[in-house]
Amino acid sequence: MKKVYAMYFSATGTTEKVVLNIAEAAAKALGAELCRIDFTLPGTRREIYSFGETDIVIFGTPVYAGRVPNVLIKFIGTVRGSGALAVPVVLYGNRNYDDALIELRNLLINDGFKTVAAAAFIGEHSFSYTLVAGRPDTEDLKKAESFGKKIAELIKSGSFKTPVYVKGQNPLRPYYVPKDRKGEPVDIRKVVSKVNGDCNGCGICAEVCPMGSIEPKNVKEYRGICIKCGACIKKCPKKARYYDSESYLYHKEELELGFPEYKEVEIFV
Repeated sequence: MKKVYAMYFSATGTTEKVVLNIAEAAAKALGAELCRIDFTLPGTRREIYSFGETDIVIFGTPVYAGRVPNVLIKFIGTVRGSGALAVPVVLYGNRNYDDALIELRNLLINDGFKTVAAAAFIGEHSFSYTLVAGRPDTEDLKKAESFGKKIAELIKSGSFKTPVYVKGQNPLRPYYVPKDRKGEPVDIRKVVSKVNGDCNGCGICAEVCPMGSIEPKNVKEYRGICIKCGACIKKCPKKARYYDSESYLYHKEELELGFPEYKEVEIFV
């Protein structure tokens, strides 16, 4: 392998940490060049990315409602694997990754990649500051580094099997739908973040929005959809953005109360 690519969507930085640690360890062990492709911002997803047989791509996305974020599907379909090796990696906020990993693996296979390993990591939930706060933690990143070394060993020995086995179902299950205490679906798709009086109009929220949906000249206005990724909330230096939707806050609380346990990283080789 000549190049190891860390390629990821990471609105709040958690997927980025995991993918970079894996890729750095693999590149070092292989004596290969480390390259980075961050496709979080909308402009980066207008590019066409192509790879070849001497490349390996550590490809990471977060998990939204148990699946690969649907806003990324079209972009991922434009990536050209052309026989390159790939490692699908998903990061979820401690509920479940459901079919996200098998979905990402299949998307990469359809792009022409050979999938040789895979992993599901845990990261602080995009809705919360308390749900698995601080993850990926030191132990997670150690596991990411060890995983990167293992990938290098598999490639050097040629002992990998492709496509890699991962957990999940085919056909894919529907997106996870939260329910209220009456068992009725909770729909937060149209919910958007609000701005309080601490906002100084710096525009950072508009700069970091993966959908380019916040109006830079008036950050109280939206010009596109909100995917509840947490970027504008967690990257605001004034902590001036928030959600006040009862449905959103109910779902957030249910997640925080329902999934407090320390879940382990899952590795597939």
